[in-house]
Amino acid sequence: MEKYYKPSEIARELHISTSALRHYESWGIIPSPDRAANGYRLYTDVHFAYFRCVRSMFPGFGVRVTCDVLRSIQHNDADTAFWLVNKRQSELYQEKAAADQTLALLLQLELPSLPQQKLKNEMTIGEAAVFAGVTTSAIRHWEKEGLLRSKRDPNNGYRVFTPAEIRKILLIRTLRTTVYFLKSMKDIVMALDHQNIEQAKKLTEDAIRTIHERLRQQLLGVHQLVELCNLLDLI
Repeated sequence: MEKYYKPSEIARELHISTSALRHYESWGIIPSPDRAANGYRLYTDVHFAYFRCVRSMFPGFGVRVTCDVLRSIQHNDADTAFWLVNKRQSELYQEKAAADQTLALLLQLELPSLPQQKLKNEMTIGEAAVFAGVTTSAIRHWEKEGLLRSKRDPNNGYRVFTPAEIRKILLIRTLRTTVYFLKSMKDIVMALDHQNIEQAKKLTEDAIRTIHERLRQQLLGVHQLVELCNLLDLI
């Protein structure tokens, strides 16, 4: 005989409200349960596994990805669900790589010189772009965003970039493609503006710790997703 759970039992186990259970159901990420003669929902082990998966995946994958994954599972499409998860894990890996590169750059006292482009005390925007491997339009955009503050040559009014600004350009180039660091980039750059490399290092190290925590959260979510798929005989 199949076991049924009251909403209050599941809510208590997962430390959420019964209204949250109804919300998840209304979002289409939990299968609609049968109803008892009195109209009460009859949640099964399958529903319980879905709810566990929701709660475990939210912290590491966010609401949108979690919902897309569980809708795929309801359509018996485990492959799509796992690729959605894999994509988000790949993005987290890229953020970790960017964070490591940022910290390495902050720990490096001297900026590297390239074979055909040596670092100078003052560089034009073209020279800065070549040195950092970015476009001049990107540098102008970052100036408009308030991330860079170049000096002007008093003789011709052209932009002049110092090694400190070059370091910032290299940091922005590294961080611009990551989701998390777009939120932290300005704080790190501002710390460099105030010649506070130690603060910039701390912000980056804090970000790395957050990335580690998100990785753990993702793995917990994947564990519950696999448990759900096993229960549904999808893998």
